[in-house]
Amino acid sequence: MKKNFMFTSESVTEGHPDKLCDQISDAIIDQFLRRDPFARAIAECAVSTGIVFISARFESDAIVDFTKIARQAIKQAGYEEPDFNAKTCSIITSLKELPPNKQRYVDEKQLSEAEIEQIPVQDQVTVFGFACNQTAALMPLPIWLAHQLAKRLTVLRLEKIVPYLAPDGKIQVGVEYCDRQPSRIHSITILASLDKLAASDAPDCKQLQKEIRETAIDFVFQNRSIKPDEKTRILIDFDDPFAIGGPAVHSGLTGRKNAIDTYGEYARHSGAALSGKDPTRIDRVGAYAARYAAKNIVAAGLADECEVQLSYSIGFSRPVSIQVETFGTGKISDEEITRLLEKYFDFRLAGIIRQFNLRYLPAIVKGGFYRKLAVYGHVGRIDIPLVPWEETDKVPLLQELAFNSLKS
Repeated sequence: MKKNFMFTSESVTEGHPDKLCDQISDAIIDQFLRRDPFARAIAECAVSTGIVFISARFESDAIVDFTKIARQAIKQAGYEEPDFNAKTCSIITSLKELPPNKQRYVDEKQLSEAEIEQIPVQDQVTVFGFACNQTAALMPLPIWLAHQLAKRLTVLRLEKIVPYLAPDGKIQVGVEYCDRQPSRIHSITILASLDKLAASDAPDCKQLQKEIRETAIDFVFQNRSIKPDEKTRILIDFDDPFAIGGPAVHSGLTGRKNAIDTYGEYARHSGAALSGKDPTRIDRVGAYAARYAAKNIVAAGLADECEVQLSYSIGFSRPVSIQVETFGTGKISDEEITRLLEKYFDFRLAGIIRQFNLRYLPAIVKGGFYRKLAVYGHVGRIDIPLVPWEETDKVPLLQELAFNSLKS
């Protein structure tokens, strides 16, 4: 295991075409579950110049206006360019009702443990959860910083602090590690698109770079212990062909930014899309359960880094394999941590839905729940209320069990 290295992670703004697709897909899921908590739905989206394609498969009593949801998401993302905007873009849908499922109206909150045991997963997947002590959110520093800079670009645009910015943007942050801990900022790359109309009144490139550095980079790093230094490579670019950005320049697709949705490639992810799926899809909610387990392990002080791997097979309610890797940072063995997870964490599909209240969160959280996860990461989201897999409520139990284990 390398101890000294440099690692980079990327994030994108809300207007990036892939993230726009994720937001449309999850806004559809929110609408289904808000009106029918027992809906089954899968929604995927693709965007290009002047066109949006939505494919959805569902079983629900709810009536959902797919076109209206898509136009609202496009408008809120800030697209008003002639080549792509909420009013004039063409929206094509391919919709199909799923065959009836006898378990659709099962409320996990009303089930006994024996009944939960009888509900198998309907997909096969290996999912990963990760946590480390590099940030307060227990996320790797490169992806955490990239998300903060991406959020800041959006704030600069919406609040007209830098009025020339368009919705699309990409950020990459490189961090140097010493003994597997962040030691300095190696590089920051910001690729921002410019509003076509406002750009004609924008200052020259050097002045724009200065504004972005002062209002975005300096702002994000002002209270951080590790900051850019004189050797940090900083690139702020507005050059073509990305200058306009958005679907008019590059197409988008739901689920294409898995690394941004999870750990910025610092840890493994399943490769399965997280957005656009209802809570009965284990490839989505299993990833949340794995993050919950890893975060509680690190928060309890049992390891500085922890990756939890869950493997599911069709027809089984529980993972067929649970594996833990602490990269040599564990205070107890990885095997002992695995035993704790097997005994005190519920990784069954129905158990996850019940514990995290996943059917009802879209109706509880104002503005929808899943759509908020569709940009700036599905994990590490301490900025969103009621994200259950970010809770660390298992810490007292884990600390007590680990202490007893060490005593014996």
